[in-house]
Amino acid sequence: MTTTIPPVSKICCIGAGYVGGPTMAMIAHKCPHIDVKVVDINADRIAQWNSDRLPIYEPGLDEIVHGSRGKNLTFTTEIDQAIGEADMVFISVNTPTKTFGVGAGRAANLEFVEKCARRIAEVSKGHKIVVEKSTLPVRTAEAVKRILSNTANGATFDVLSNPEFLAEGTAVDDLLQPDRVLIGGERPESIGALVDVYANWVPRDRLLTTNLWSSELSKLTANAFLAQRVSSINAISALCEATGADVDEVAAAIGTDSRIGPKFLKASVGFGGSCFQKDILNLVYLCQYFGLPEVADYWEQVVRMNDYQKERFVTRMVRTMFNTVSDKKIGIWGFAFKKDTNDTRESAAIYVCRDLLLEKARVCIYDPQVSEHQILNDLEYVFTDGDNKISEAKRELIDKHVTFASSAQEASSDAHAIAVLTEWDEFADVDFTAVHDTMKKPAFIFDGRNRLKDLDLKAKGFDYHGIGF
Repeated sequence: MTTTIPPVSKICCIGAGYVGGPTMAMIAHKCPHIDVKVVDINADRIAQWNSDRLPIYEPGLDEIVHGSRGKNLTFTTEIDQAIGEADMVFISVNTPTKTFGVGAGRAANLEFVEKCARRIAEVSKGHKIVVEKSTLPVRTAEAVKRILSNTANGATFDVLSNPEFLAEGTAVDDLLQPDRVLIGGERPESIGALVDVYANWVPRDRLLTTNLWSSELSKLTANAFLAQRVSSINAISALCEATGADVDEVAAAIGTDSRIGPKFLKASVGFGGSCFQKDILNLVYLCQYFGLPEVADYWEQVVRMNDYQKERFVTRMVRTMFNTVSDKKIGIWGFAFKKDTNDTRESAAIYVCRDLLLEKARVCIYDPQVSEHQILNDLEYVFTDGDNKISEAKRELIDKHVTFASSAQEASSDAHAIAVLTEWDEFADVDFTAVHDTMKKPAFIFDGRNRLKDLDLKAKGFDYHGIGF
């Protein structure tokens, strides 16, 4: 018997994170006729979404949220009620890389997705469309469908895959004018219901529909291809430094080739964020699982090259600063993985700071959006051992060698060197004459983002080192 799909009037999203919050805020903004509830078990996070200071920094997000919150956009911890009332339920929870058991270090941890599916099955009645918004391994929908089919209350479900393609820092623009919205499913009626939601503001020719498995795999593949480009240009940056070439000039030259294009050819200290490394490692695990070791090795090399770039950056710092940074103050400019976000997941800054601390350097960190609490959590995590505990020696490194500043200039005062690890626009506007006056001499700048490359800092007395030249 075929279930009729009425127009969607109530949406519930499980997960108030970097994807769920902004995506649901945009749906509420563009679809005032749809009641949108974002739910999470984290009461503190929900409280932040209901406050004047949102938990996520994205340009333009405040206006979108405040325009709909209290009207057709609600952030709540009343999970069961929101699921029960909804026509469509989005699963937008974290799928971190497993740190234990089978597939540790590569496979996605689907614990939270499974718990969501079981919760939906327990409290649902009638018919619901369940939408995978989290980044998931291909064939995850099969497990979700099996869980949902074992409900004792007679509820029925359709499962769709609707992966996100947001870039942090430009998430609002990406939601307003997406390159494409991908919707995968098995039943045309349920696919059409979600298409109709997005069609309130997205042109129909950008609403792509596929089968369920193609949609799931497309997100992993897209991130793998993008990360591959970054690792490729970073590999060339090492060759540029060895030969006297300029990586930015090389990137500009090859970027004019229409077959290649200019995007994601910006050399840097390394890529970060919540998706690239996690999704590539997931892809590696899938290839190994399905007996494709050569394919797995190919994609794993993209991650290895990214790790090499971060290690190479610290090695260059140490060698340039007379083979030691012990007890030297290093001003860290930026800790977020990219500008215009407060997200630090897999940020290159975490690993650069770790390696500098292991060299006994003193790091003074400034980031305009990332809290001291978050930075300390990240550093403690990266120093934990296999039992998820941090040794006394490593905790002492953090306690005695990490300080914080309220400005870039303050972070560099009395420093031997500056490491630019996030490309915040404000760093180019710093008074470098004043900075130079307060630094130890020679005053080193290691620009991991080439953000200051065009400022001719050598003429201002700095010993300036960028990436790839």
